[in-house]
Amino acid sequence: MLEWPAWQVYQDEVNTRNRDTTVSSEPSHQIDADPIEVMTASERTFNAQTETTLRKRLQESSPEFFEKAVIEVLWAMGYGGTHGEKQHVGRSGDGGIDGIIRQDALGLTNIYIQAKRYADTNKVGDSEIRNFIGSLDSRGANLGVFITTSSFQPSAERTATGYRHGKIILIDGIKLTSLMLTYGVAVHKTREFTLYKIDDDFFDDETL
Repeated sequence: MLEWPAWQVYQDEVNTRNRDTTVSSEPSHQIDADPIEVMTASERTFNAQTETTLRKRLQESSPEFFEKAVIEVLWAMGYGGTHGEKQHVGRSGDGGIDGIIRQDALGLTNIYIQAKRYADTNKVGDSEIRNFIGSLDSRGANLGVFITTSSFQPSAERTATGYRHGKIILIDGIKLTSLMLTYGVAVHKTREFTLYKIDDDFFDDETL
């Protein structure tokens, strides 16, 4: 069990994730409640807790581990295709690039990755996005993904949106861990439920 106020921060994030869905996050205990709605809400709450814990684990990991982890996420999403390659290049003097995904065998289309393992209080600012843009420009690149365990300042988002020579995608910690569950990175399915309904056709006399 997390200590207070860490527990409150954890619970606040779970609630925030739940608000992102159109399904109520509070399972109803009414007798006439729709079982499917109850199970859907319970599933969302359980997964929100997993995502929140996963983000904390990433924040506690080493910078090198986090860099490799985000490369795996993008790879699992299908970037790199059938004949592409992934490369971890993060190190001192890496020029602001932590990973590269080559979309084809010849490397004609590359995605450059910057990863920042930050605490919640350390939001990515516009200066870091500008540095990333400089790294892309120096390589003649036009596709970049900037990923952090925390979040982005509004100025950073504006700088990324205003990049005219290509496309920069920003992924914060909430979005990152949501993607990790969607594509099965660092998680596994713990249980599945099967719901049955009456087959009305069976009760048609002509079928027996």
